[in-house]
Amino acid sequence: MLAHTPKGLYCSIGDFYIDPSRGVERAVVTHAHSDHARRGSQLYYCTQSGADLLRARLGTRISVASYAYRETFYIGPVKVSFHPAGHILGSSQVRLEYAGEVWVVSGDYKREFDPTCEAFEVVPCDVFVTEATFGTPSYAWNKNSHVGKDIFDWWSENAGRGINSLLLAYSLGKTQRILGLLEPWANRPIYCHPAAKEINQCYQSQGVKLAPIQCLQTLNESSILSGDLVIAPPSFLKTESMKILGENYKTAFASGWMARSTYGYDRGFLISDHADWNDLLQTILESQAQRVYVQHRGAGALVRKLRELGLKAFPEEDLVAKNPNQLSLF
Repeated sequence: MLAHTPKGLYCSIGDFYIDPSRGVERAVVTHAHSDHARRGSQLYYCTQSGADLLRARLGTRISVASYAYRETFYIGPVKVSFHPAGHILGSSQVRLEYAGEVWVVSGDYKREFDPTCEAFEVVPCDVFVTEATFGTPSYAWNKNSHVGKDIFDWWSENAGRGINSLLLAYSLGKTQRILGLLEPWANRPIYCHPAAKEINQCYQSQGVKLAPIQCLQTLNESSILSGDLVIAPPSFLKTESMKILGENYKTAFASGWMARSTYGYDRGFLISDHADWNDLLQTILESQAQRVYVQHRGAGALVRKLRELGLKAFPEEDLVAKNPNQLSLF
């Protein structure tokens, strides 16, 4: 059904790519992060709840065909449907069916609670192509932590001492998840980086509840905050805009990488938008797949573990075209 090519996963039967690395004629996109959604394709297929995010990232003039979760459609003879991946708003797993065989490409996914996106759904299949961003046993964490309250308490403690709080988080997905987790707690506006402004609006237009927000762009050059929370991407640390924090501020980073270290920040909040080791294994087993192909940095460890469990598991690179003549299409 699929082959690993320089442009990404390619389905020769339907003549389309999934999350291609460059512009193609038909791109099936699992979600709007820049390592999955790239400019230059003639037509993009995505979920309805992710369409505005895709336009926000790639431009309003792109051609988009959007579908509800679980709605079936055809690309050539291949039956396609999107299913919730729980990664960010509109993120999907792609289910492909042809000649009685079902493949599922997971995209990025997580199974933890997130008030800002659709919950992950297990999709039974014959072949499962899974991500493995955190595909080693050292990345396993507590799923019952109250991270929204933890962030609020950290912010409140700093504010009580007249200290600003800078929480570093990526603009798409992580920022909105934090704002969603803080929505029951925040009693004053949270300042967000301009890079998140349009994205926040996309989430709110889909009915997602976020904490009160004020864009940093609304402040003038002489403004200095006091006891406030600022959410910004890591690149913010190297900009002139940092001066609005004054001299008294604390830093934190929200990421799954905090499972192993705070990497020099004053505080780390373990908030991952990817499945950890245990959830990867659980998902693969629940998919009932007869074969599994593993993407990303954790491929080696996860492939070895799956083989120990008796599954037919391979790195993504082992997905090769059955017909050598197909190589001309790559």
